[in-house]
Order: sequence, then C-alpha cells, then structure tokens
Amino acid sequence: MLREFGVISVNTEQLIIFGVLAATLALFVWNRWRYDIVALVALLVVALAGLVPPDQVFAGFGHPAVITVAAVLVISRGLLNAGVVDSLARQLTRVGNQPAIQVATLTGIVALCSGFMNNVGALALLMPVAVWMSRRGGRSPSFLLMPLAFGSLLGGTITLIGTPPNIIIAAYREQPPTPPFGMFDFVPAGAAITLCGILFISIIGWRLTPQREKQDAPEDLFEISSYLTELLVPGNCTFTGRTLYDLITSVRDDADIVVIGLVRAGKRQEMPSHYEVLQEKDILLVEADSDNLKALLDVTGLELAEAKGKGEKESARRGDLNLVEAIITPGSMLAGRTATNLDLRGRYGVNVLAVARQGRRLRERLGRIRFFAGDILLVQGSEESLQSALNDLGCLPLASRGLRIGKPRNVLLATCIFVVALAVIAFKLVPPATALAGGAVVMALAGLISPGEIYKSIDMSVILLLAALLPVGKALESTGGSQLIADTLLAVSRSAPPSLTLVILMAATMLLSNLINNAAAAILAAPVAIHVAKGTESSVDPFLMAVAIGSSCAFLTPIGHQSNTLVMAPGGYKFSDYWRMGLPLSVLVVAVAVPVIMWFWPL
Repeated sequence: MLREFGVISVNTEQLIIFGVLAATLALFVWNRWRYDIVALVALLVVALAGLVPPDQVFAGFGHPAVITVAAVLVISRGLLNAGVVDSLARQLTRVGNQPAIQVATLTGIVALCSGFMNNVGALALLMPVAVWMSRRGGRSPSFLLMPLAFGSLLGGTITLIGTPPNIIIAAYREQPPTPPFGMFDFVPAGAAITLCGILFISIIGWRLTPQREKQDAPEDLFEISSYLTELLVPGNCTFTGRTLYDLITSVRDDADIVVIGLVRAGKRQEMPSHYEVLQEKDILLVEADSDNLKALLDVTGLELAEAKGKGEKESARRGDLNLVEAIITPGSMLAGRTATNLDLRGRYGVNVLAVARQGRRLRERLGRIRFFAGDILLVQGSEESLQSALNDLGCLPLASRGLRIGKPRNVLLATCIFVVALAVIAFKLVPPATALAGGAVVMALAGLISPGEIYKSIDMSVILLLAALLPVGKALESTGGSQLIADTLLAVSRSAPPSLTLVILMAATMLLSNLINNAAAAILAAPVAIHVAKGTESSVDPFLMAVAIGSSCAFLTPIGHQSNTLVMAPGGYKFSDYWRMGLPLSVLVVAVAVPVIMWFWPL
C-alpha cells in the first residue's frame, strides 16, 4: 500500500478521508444513488488509498452493531406477525374524536412501541389507524401523520435497541475496561425528551402541521365501484374458446383494463387465471373507466351484461374482493418501474387497480405509470397472496378494505420471547447481539416468522450501510481526521463551558442526521465526540449520549428518516412543511436532553 512506502503523509491522508466524506455526504443529499451503494463506494476508495488495513476492509459485516440491528429487524417482524402492535392499535379506535387526544394517544403508543422494535414497523402498523381516525373525523390525515412519524423517532431513543444509532454508540463506548452502554442506559435522556416531545406535539405541535384541505376520502380516491363493469361473452364473440390472456393482450394498445373476476354458471372466480378459457355466457368483472370500456367493447365484441336487481348486482360486483391500500416504501422494488415491467399479476398474484400520488388518483393508464416512493396503490389479491406480495414488493399496508393482513395471532408467546431476550440483556448475562439473535431464532422455531420472512425482514441496505461506514469511521479516526474536527470544535468553544460544547455537538449531529441516514451520522460523529471529551478532559459518556440523541432526532426534512418519508404522500406534505413543527421540537429536544445528560452522566 502507498502508506507502507511512506508516500502518503498524515496530512494527505486527512485530505483523502475528508474528500471521501464530503463526496459521500453530497451523494447522500443528492439522493440519486442508493445510500448503501454510496457507502460501499466510499469504503472501497478508502481501502484502495490504504486508509483501512486489508484485513479490516469488510470487518464491519461481523461487527456486533450490524448483527444487533439485523436481529432487531427480525424480532420486529415476529412481533408484527404475532399481532402485538396490532392489538394496541385496535384500542386506539376508542379514544374519541378530539384532535389533541388522538394525537397524544397515537404519538404515545408509537413511541412506546418504537422503544422496543423497529420504529418504521411500529409506524406502519399505526398509520392505517391514523388515516382511519382522520377520515372518520372528516379531517385530512396531515394533522396526525407527522406527529406519528416524529413520535416514532422520539421513542427510538429510549432503549439500546430502539434505533440503530444507539446500538452504534454503545459499541463506540466499549473501551476496556469500560463496558458498552446497556439496554436501559439510554432511558433517562430518551424518556425525558420523549415525554416532553409528546406533550409538545399534543398541545402545540400538531397545530403547526400544515392543515391541508381535506383530501379525497377513500371512497373518492379509489371509488372502485364506479369503474367496475360486468361484460358478457356472447356466443358470436371471437374470443369464445380462447384464453383470457388472448383477450387482454389484444386490447393492450387500445384500452387499459383489469379483469378482477369471472362468473360462470352462477359461480364467481376471484382473479381468474390468464390462461382461463372463455366460454359462452361467461361474465367478466372488469375495472375500466368509460373511455377504456368503450374501446374494449369495440375491439373484442363483448357486451354489457343485462341489468340485475340492485342488491344482486352489488353483491356480484363486490364478491369477496380482498383490497388493500399500500404505500410504496423508499427501498421498494417498484420504485422507478411500471406494473407492466414487473408482471405483478403473473409473478405475485395481485392486481394494481389504481394509483394515487400526493392525495389524488392518477388517471393515466396503469401499465404506463412509473411508480415512485410514497405512491399509494389499491391492490387486489387473495388473502393468502397479499401479505407475501406486499412484503416482496416492499409496500406497507396503509388502509385495508375488509382484509386483515397478518398471520394468526400469538401475542403472548411473542411477548414472552421478547421479554426474556430483554431480561438477558438487562442482567448482562450475554451480549445484546447474542441475546437478540437467539430471540430471533426462537421466534423462527416457534413459527412466528417463516424462514423466508427472516431474510425479507432484514433491510440489507441498512446492513450494507453500517458494514461499509464502520471501517470508514475508523479511518476518520486513525488518520487524525476526528481529532482535527474535535480540535476545531474545541477552538470555537474554548472560552465556553463544556456544556455549550455538548450543545454544539448535539445540534451539529442533529443537522447532519436531517441530511443523511441517522446510522451514518452516528458513525461519523461518534469518533469526534470521543476526541472532544478527551480534549476537555471530560467523561466520554455525555458526549456519546449527545451524539445518540442528535442522530436520532431528524425532524426538519422528509429525507432524514424513513418514518418521515413514509408519511409524506399520505399526509400531502411538502419538503418545506417539516421544519414548522420540527424546528421547535428540535430546540426542545436539545434544551431538555443536555441538562438530563449532564445530570445522569456528569462531565
């Protein structure tokens, strides 16, 4: 390597690492490339520059923090499958119609759940409840969804496993003979800012959210009955004796339709196979608007079915349709692609009946719509296929229509397994990574999560991000880059008390986490915190705690955390809407956290 031959000086190494980090942060903010790919490129660059020893380049994949994050994601899926969070969510429908009470209850429950499981998972379970409560009260979901997202971020700060930054910070604290932070060492600061944050959001914060005009209700957004038509296959039809696939492909260039049912001899088939052979007097239930319906009739020779009695016709139209509204997550395989490209009907057994973006249904042809993260889909499928299809596609259920997505509940068993794992960690019988990995295995053996779901529940983009940036963070430290940043920070606050340095560090980390992934912010800020503590001859604990809080509280932008991104489309928010409640909440977090940290973790 170049370093071994003395070609690269220390100053040159610092220039390289700062250049790599600057480019990495710029690409994170640009958001055109996936952040895990950006992190991997950064790792390869510092490795080729000789800033990371060859045997340590991929050591991040075996780091306890990475294993712990993966185990938490698996356990979170097991808890969701068992209905633990859903059981709590169902009780929220009884809280009444007062906005402040609804906000307080929803935010409190999501914060509690986020302290012990993946906060995006907790948010996903409570989003349908929030949307339903908003619609029932005749209000836009905008006044509930942002408080819900911010509550999930606050709750994640309470425990070691609540959010990846806490797991990362705990690992950085492990400097022999000092052990890493324990499961509940984060409670004092995390609980304080969570309680104060919930009070602020419930009393003042929700009033600062943009009160959008009431968006289309689900009956207007996806008024499916207005687009359902029953068509008869007459005896003289050219498609009699041919497959449904032949019919669909013959009109693909002329009409945008979805066949969602077939009635034959009084018996209805939901989502008939594309290779079903059409027979005389078959009735097809077709989803299409008036223009596409006319084109379909002209091309195929199908006829409108004879009118029936209202009750009989509505029953035939509804059948046993299993419909669910789902939102496309930022990491979904649908993003940037079309339904035609993916062959959703053939490969996943589901139909996309409608697409909404920013609270309005798109009127383009479904096959030509290029999906984006945050789009809301109306999806049809069998009860068995919908859950697995949504998981595979990277979509989260938003509001179901008579469909309970999930497996049979086993709340008690899942809760017991989880509590035992937490107890083992709390009493320090085994390291957190071992205890949580064991809990995930037990959940799999108990049937709470299938082997296939284990791998699907692990967000590999997050795992790759952590594994790639951990060595980069080490390089920042080994080259003296962290020391240089720490010296600069100390020079700025030289005449000020250490508490002000703590405030500056937390605020800077908080600002960074609004632009890049919070785990990345923690990895980059933790080495600086350690050097700042040494420079002030203070304990490292309060400075690491400040980084943990700052990296978990991204309230200013929709890109700082997935929770913020997920509520953007359903709430009809704009990029600039988040700071209205996020800025005062950020100030409150700093004002509350710093005194509490200094009390429990003296300088």
